[in-house]
Amino acid sequence: MLLSSEVSLNYLGTSLTLWGVYSCVFIGGVIRAFLGPSSFSMIGLLVPRKLYPNATTWTGLAWQIGVVCGPLLGGFIISWLNYTLSLSCVWLLQFIALFFMLSIPRQPILKKEKEPIFKSLLEGIRFVFKTEIILAVLALDMFAVLFGGPEALLPVFADDILQVGEVGYGWLRAAPGIGAISTLLLLSWVPIKTKAGIKMLVCVAGFGLSTIIFGFSDIFLLSFMMLWMGGMFDAVSVVIRGTILQMHTPDAMRGRVAAVNTMFISSSNELGALESGVAARFLGAVPAVIMGGCITLLVVWITYIKAPILKKVNFTNSPKKES
Repeated sequence: MLLSSEVSLNYLGTSLTLWGVYSCVFIGGVIRAFLGPSSFSMIGLLVPRKLYPNATTWTGLAWQIGVVCGPLLGGFIISWLNYTLSLSCVWLLQFIALFFMLSIPRQPILKKEKEPIFKSLLEGIRFVFKTEIILAVLALDMFAVLFGGPEALLPVFADDILQVGEVGYGWLRAAPGIGAISTLLLLSWVPIKTKAGIKMLVCVAGFGLSTIIFGFSDIFLLSFMMLWMGGMFDAVSVVIRGTILQMHTPDAMRGRVAAVNTMFISSSNELGALESGVAARFLGAVPAVIMGGCITLLVVWITYIKAPILKKVNFTNSPKKES
């Protein structure tokens, strides 16, 4: 907040202010790396087991609302006030969130002995790879995002293929979030209980199919609808994955499994954008998106064959976790 003010520029200069901003962004990323696993672990300790699907849905809904509405509100506040005051609003909201977080009762420490961070992370990776159901859902989601997401190429589609300009690009970029929010609102009232694994496979396949149709489309409305449907399918997949992780992870392993999950998903998002760019460079934007959707369908088929346990998953009689 202070670095965005004229005072910082006057006293520190442009170069030091810029490095200060980069440092703050880096520190924020480090903090978020700890915040994600901690939040995941706390949900499992605070929410009754039977409410895991609903809790995961509301968590995803809150995240999606923030992703969609945050930049929009930020833009309005910046245009109405200025950068410094807009960041002051962010600081105020974070302070309010911290107040509510501190009001959560202390929970028992399940693993009291200290150990090196890399050893702890390695234990989480070993647990993920020896637990078939968790490995299946993480791998399915990771490869679907890695190859299936067309978001990185939306500027190309908006300008060169659909020719809708900046406003059209904004709508295209918002479409997956709008689809996700509408679906999560529905799931908050009608939670997923039966045949969860099958539904996850169907939704990931639907995500791949909508990506393929988007790649072929040169009609803005159809492209918007395919991105919107992709967001809907992805939201269902995220809820099922999060619920499976909660139900099949022992309490003492929650933080480490959440850290591994964050590594899987974060890396697939960033590498997916790189993959889309490289594929578009050699194949063109349209073939790259279509190929990504086809690979997603292939991943679903391989998961269906190689992970039969996923077909048996439901949220009404999941096995109890060990503490």
